[in-house]
Amino acid sequence: MEYKLTFKEYNKALKKDILLGLKCNDCGTVTCPPMMVCQNCTSTDTEITELVGTGKIVTFTTSYINSEGREDEIPITIIIVELDEGPWIMGNLIDVDPGITSMDIIGKRVKLGHKVFPGDKYSAGEAARPVFSFVT
Repeated sequence: MEYKLTFKEYNKALKKDILLGLKCNDCGTVTCPPMMVCQNCTSTDTEITELVGTGKIVTFTTSYINSEGREDEIPITIIIVELDEGPWIMGNLIDVDPGITSMDIIGKRVKLGHKVFPGDKYSAGEAARPVFSFVT
């Protein structure tokens, strides 16, 4: 079985602020980040789809520990976003001081961006990761 959407393709698109996922042709569920099978029904009959990249914050945490090489970027606010197309995706919130983030951000609308993070000894090199900012 082959990936319909590889991490390399997903990462390349994300660097252009394009969020790709997989839409299941059997049940209609959109899976993002992409996997080999539909996250709902495990079908392999999926197709690549471009997502709008907007949604609402479902939950968050503030972390005072960051990965190797990014210790100067703490604290950080990590959010789970329910995208308009349905899937939930994790990313960093960049519009707010993590030291004063409160429950008031739950339900707020956000839009996708990206940040390229350098690789570390546990990764295969630099990669883009989702970051989100408030929709104004």
